[in-house]
Amino acid sequence: MKITYDPRYNIAYIHLREKKAQVNTIQVSEEMNVDIAPDGTIYGIELLNANQQLSLDEQGKLTVVNEALGESSEIKLLI
Repeated sequence: MKITYDPRYNIAYIHLREKKAQVNTIQVSEEMNVDIAPDGTIYGIELLNANQQLSLDEQGKLTVVNEALGESSEIKLLI
């Protein structure tokens, strides 16, 4: 899995798997699109207005938590 972020447009994309099939984009809400293959496999999730949806803190940091290991990392996003 990979997450990309474009601060110019405030859009994040969560890549769940490498696109190996033709996908259709389904608009789930005004701020979320999902790329899905005809067999139902989800390839990615696009978040519009990403900094609000990802619940960034006051300094624009995203915290990623590995609950299995009890570890966390902070990522600074340019907003």
